Amino acid sequence: MRTVTALPNEITEEEHLWIPLPDGTRLAARLWRPVSSDDDPVPGVLEMIPYRKRDLTAQRDSIHHPYMAGYGYACLRVDLRGSGDSEGVLTDEYLEQELSDGEAVLAWMAQQPWCSGRTAMMGISWGGFNALQIAARQPPSLGAIVTVCSTDDRYTDDVHYMGGCLLSDNLSWASTMFAYNSCPPDPAVVGENWRELWLDRLENSGLWLETWLRHQHRDDYWRHGSIDEDYSAVQVPVFAVSGWADGYSNAVFRLLAELDVPTRGLIGPWSHKYPHLGEPGPAIGFLQEVVAWWDHWLKDDRDGGAMSGPALSIWMQDAARPATTYEDRPGRWVGEPGWPSPRIVPSRYPLGWHHIRRPDAPHAPTPVLSVQSPLSVGQFAGKWCSYNAPPDMPNDQREEDGGSMVFDSDALAERLELLGAPTAELTLSVDRPVAMVAVRLSDIAPDGEATRVSYGILNLNHHRGSDDPRPLEPGEKLTVSVPLNGMAQSFPAGHRLRLAVSTSYWPVVWPSPEPVRLTVFPDESALVLPVRPAQHEDDASLVPVFGEPEGAEPIEVRQLQPGEQDWSVHRNMVDLTGTLRVVKDLGVVHFPGIDLAVIRRAYEQYSFTAGDFGSIRGETDWILGFERDDWNVRTTTRTVLTSTATEFVLHAELDAYEGERRVASKSWSTAIPRDLV
Repeated sequence: MRTVTALPNEITEEEHLWIPLPDGTRLAARLWRPVSSDDDPVPGVLEMIPYRKRDLTAQRDSIHHPYMAGYGYACLRVDLRGSGDSEGVLTDEYLEQELSDGEAVLAWMAQQPWCSGRTAMMGISWGGFNALQIAARQPPSLGAIVTVCSTDDRYTDDVHYMGGCLLSDNLSWASTMFAYNSCPPDPAVVGENWRELWLDRLENSGLWLETWLRHQHRDDYWRHGSIDEDYSAVQVPVFAVSGWADGYSNAVFRLLAELDVPTRGLIGPWSHKYPHLGEPGPAIGFLQEVVAWWDHWLKDDRDGGAMSGPALSIWMQDAARPATTYEDRPGRWVGEPGWPSPRIVPSRYPLGWHHIRRPDAPHAPTPVLSVQSPLSVGQFAGKWCSYNAPPDMPNDQREEDGGSMVFDSDALAERLELLGAPTAELTLSVDRPVAMVAVRLSDIAPDGEATRVSYGILNLNHHRGSDDPRPLEPGEKLTVSVPLNGMAQSFPAGHRLRLAVSTSYWPVVWPSPEPVRLTVFPDESALVLPVRPAQHEDDASLVPVFGEPEGAEPIEVRQLQPGEQDWSVHRNMVDLTGTLRVVKDLGVVHFPGIDLAVIRRAYEQYSFTAGDFGSIRGETDWILGFERDDWNVRTTTRTVLTSTATEFVLHAELDAYEGERRVASKSWSTAIPRDLV
């Protein structure tokens, strides 16, 4: 990324200010704005998240907020109620309180003398979520949003459930927030009552994982904050962004298809990161695109090119060898004038005996096929979402295909490009009343290497919808559609496509309560592919062109002690246990600007024993610590989730320390009935 030191406007920064809310609670904020806004007010841009503006996101914030301020915007970074240095207690995601707080902050910002009265929201992940959700509440000053790595449906397409199956990321994410919610505010900001605020958080933030496990279907809990309940409520322009290694790329397609407002979509090769920091690369000049978006909608500058390119800009990925991490993904930028695109043609390829047939190919009747996958299928699947682009992407799928039902195409005679969401249409039966199916689409190179390009999960009890799932009748024949994640992928001539079907995919999703045998009727099943017609040249007006990534100079952060990153699969041939171990240890870092040392360590383990479905276990351990002079605090959190055929069993522990003195300790232990999951 190129550091820009000469911006059009001189900026001023307020490292800390308080924003009063109607109930008397104060939110902690940081503000960057042009010096000239003292006399010439500018539009305001709000990012409102719970990840600690003073330390844990300070370096990232320092790259994009000063940059946008240098182009004429007042950028406000706010800690949510109960997080960072803000007052109050944070007890869950996207609560009514959070959204009404956001409206109050926008109203406060619009009234400030440095603000023109026109505002916007932006954010990645949580900040992308609440930007969409608050937009749907139509606050009067809000003129546009940028939502990155977010979703319009909190149940169907978020970190908690996928296709009605429980994601292990539900545990991982709950444990992350369990640790973050245990952190104290900074005494240098909030003063002597920091300990009182901290103890209030420790006592009252709660165990979010328990709440999420008690809502296993798409009920009113998940409908709240899901803007797909009423897309028409969003009345401002939306710039929606994600990456193919992210978990939220599907929402970009839906937002373009469903919103009735000016909309741009952008999907690159990236993980869960802003595109100017995008990994895998290539990263792009995203902040230039954002400034042009704000200029268009907040300053009425119609000459900046914000709406002149394609409605949907996509990184069309070329074939790549399977790897758990990539520095760059080969490919090219392509564009579509809108979505759905009239030139994307769904093509149906019937299935045969372990074969993806050509649509017009003659064939003899095919016998049924069946599979009962081992619990090891999924160990090389990577994460549901690559959050920070460590080695957490899917490895060679041949290690998974041995426990799956596999269908291969013939070698391609010519290049094939797909853009959109494939669908597996399966006529099947199962021998248990609760069952799931995982479907993977891979690119098979001539040497046999298998690179996963998309996948889908379906809890078969949800095949008619997730609002009111029903038990299955063992042996009953049914036809289901399994949507795979949206994708943009080219397959070279000589390569083959592979569809792999399995009855488990652990630890991406929690397995069914007991082993399941799945029978598929190939003659009544098919793979539907979104084929993008081959073109000698793309229309030049639809080929997006991006500048090099730019940003303001990041604040200094020093590494005092090295960290550790690990992603390893262990198989014990004595007791037949298998374990995926993940370590995300940032070591000890120091923020010289505020003389603060921070420790952040996370350990995750996902395990099973042979074919014992009662052995499934996920556990996480976190350490977070903060030290300055004689202020030394840390918290440790631990969460363990296991299950029986009828219950999820949850244990959690929280301990907080000042120096070596433990000042708080809590534990939870509960069993939650499984409800067709």
